[in-house]
Amino acid sequence: MIPSERLKGIEAFVCTADAGSFTAAGARLNLTNSAVSKSVARLEARLGSRLFERTTRRLTLTDVGAAFYETCVRVLGELADAEAVLAAHRSEIVGRLKVDVPIAFGRMQAMPLLLAFAERHPNLRPSITFTDRKIDIVEEGVDVAIRIGAGEPWPDNLGHRYLGSERVIICAAPAYLDRRGTPANADALAAFDSILYGRGDGSTANWRFARDAGRIEEYPMEARIVLGSAEAQVGAVKAGFGIAQLATWLIKDELDRGELVEILPELATVGLPLHLVWRRSRQLTPKVDALLEALTEGLRIE
Repeated sequence: MIPSERLKGIEAFVCTADAGSFTAAGARLNLTNSAVSKSVARLEARLGSRLFERTTRRLTLTDVGAAFYETCVRVLGELADAEAVLAAHRSEIVGRLKVDVPIAFGRMQAMPLLLAFAERHPNLRPSITFTDRKIDIVEEGVDVAIRIGAGEPWPDNLGHRYLGSERVIICAAPAYLDRRGTPANADALAAFDSILYGRGDGSTANWRFARDAGRIEEYPMEARIVLGSAEAQVGAVKAGFGIAQLATWLIKDELDRGELVEILPELATVGLPLHLVWRRSRQLTPKVDALLEALTEGLRIE
């Protein structure tokens, strides 16, 4: 006999035994009482045993029917449990997950969250890349990316979530300011050594200063040193090579410890925006959805 044939009529039989009549069982199963009665009759014929004593007033289980009922209830319960396990597996955070993050921000801000997420989900196999270049998320198979400075419009196949914008300040080491003095205004900065971030194409970004009524002015700076790493910039400023314009998330610890100090705070500006970006086709998978929630809750930029 085909295994699936063995299950035919069992639900109708158990429901009839529980309800006490074909009519009541039909109401529960959304079937006619005739359909339920015929299903039970076919089951009895296949088993070669009578399961119910039928009278005009009620149905009662035979001894054989009572024993078979106990077995059926146990089997149906085990099937329900098996389906629950499979459903839980489908929603479990498992498998490979590719994440792309900016180099400095990823190491300093995202990695603790990603490691904690991986620890909570031991069956997850994350692959994390660190890039400051703009990549094609879909083409490179990235599930979730963190982007600083990514602008709109976003492609239709990408979801995105804004998490805030960084705060950018001018800073220096106290020893450098003791040696060179403290600039009094933006114009005075030209007389100080500046440590600039170098882009991949060899260019450097102008510094941006806040002015009255929310106006932003850009100042080209003459570099004392150009570095292609934000973390290397921090090291050079701490070593007393000059001043730099840096995001506060990058130097929070140094500011807290007094290794760096903010200068000309009135010139501080809002910097680049932070976004979570993901492939819409992957959004509903449990691992992607859970990671988006963890990063949204945990990432702080200021």
